[in-house]
Amino acid sequence: MNTPDTKPISKTEPWMWNSGSLSITESVEEEETKVHRAVSVFQFYVQPWLAEVVGSTLFIFTGCMSVIENPLDTGSLQPALAHGLALGIVIALFGEISGGHFNPAVSVSVCLTGGLNVILLLPYIIAQLCGGLIGASLAKVISPPSIYFNTSGGAFNTVKDSDQVGPAVVAEMVMTLFLTMSVCMGAVNSKTRTLLAPFCIGLTITADVLAG
Repeated sequence: MNTPDTKPISKTEPWMWNSGSLSITESVEEEETKVHRAVSVFQFYVQPWLAEVVGSTLFIFTGCMSVIENPLDTGSLQPALAHGLALGIVIALFGEISGGHFNPAVSVSVCLTGGLNVILLLPYIIAQLCGGLIGASLAKVISPPSIYFNTSGGAFNTVKDSDQVGPAVVAEMVMTLFLTMSVCMGAVNSKTRTLLAPFCIGLTITADVLAG
């Protein structure tokens, strides 16, 4: 028998409390899922793209400056070493983030061999072009105009006649094949990849520049 001061306990109150805690737990889980999803998108799409932009900028800037500031008595030795060292360093720094391509030809070859998701191919190429543009622009900004234009803006000008176009195209194809093979065999292929891949790829660029 209930006294006047005693209120019967409703059987629905515990259920209502459990429902409230369940809804709070679900909302927290949804928020965590959104955060994890945003982090995943950044890690798998945005971060590699930024790494390609920054790495390409550093590589192209160093390469252009090595040609612009190259003393006449060193020939192609200084540009070759600068290109090779710069590429090896940026691959070592950003290789675990984006794969360390910094070259559209490399990205295409890696994609064809299964080392790059095809969805990322176009963004990678755009990132590399943007990084190259930034690096070359920085080299132009800090260089004296007379030296900059005398060195063709930091580019090699070995092709001076129309008769040299054919041999230059063949040489470019062979040297690009050498580079892409070094990347695919040294960093992508599971049977041949090695921790020395950045060193090997950098030396490949050095050899290509020395070869002309």
